[in-house]
Amino acid sequence: MIKRILPLAAALIALPLAACNKDKPEEVTSTSPDPMASKLANAPAVELPPSIKASKSLRCSDNSLLYVDFFSGDKQVNVRTKEDGTATTLKSETAGGPWTSGEDKLSGDENKVTYTHDGKSLTCHT
Repeated sequence: MIKRILPLAAALIALPLAACNKDKPEEVTSTSPDPMASKLANAPAVELPPSIKASKSLRCSDNSLLYVDFFSGDKQVNVRTKEDGTATTLKSETAGGPWTSGEDKLSGDENKVTYTHDGKSLTCHT
């Protein structure tokens, strides 16, 4: 009798499992969905900051030194009056300058520049 009841009980237990959707396997994962996935997918492209193209030390007309970092894209330069001094960032809307920030202005290229600071204009070259 037990030999007949055991297969019948197994069949009754397996009957609800037979009704499962077999077309789509169940996916089991330990991660939760990313709540920002749609925002990230629709986010605008990110523009990386420019890299330094050239760092130059230039001798000026008053015998001082000017340290200039030229960035790729030619729309930004960093200017220092001391080698380990604080840099002033100058920007331009067009590639190749002139670059400005407040009253500071720099024009030229990597070999020769004109730098205006505190109303004083200096010509500097390599």
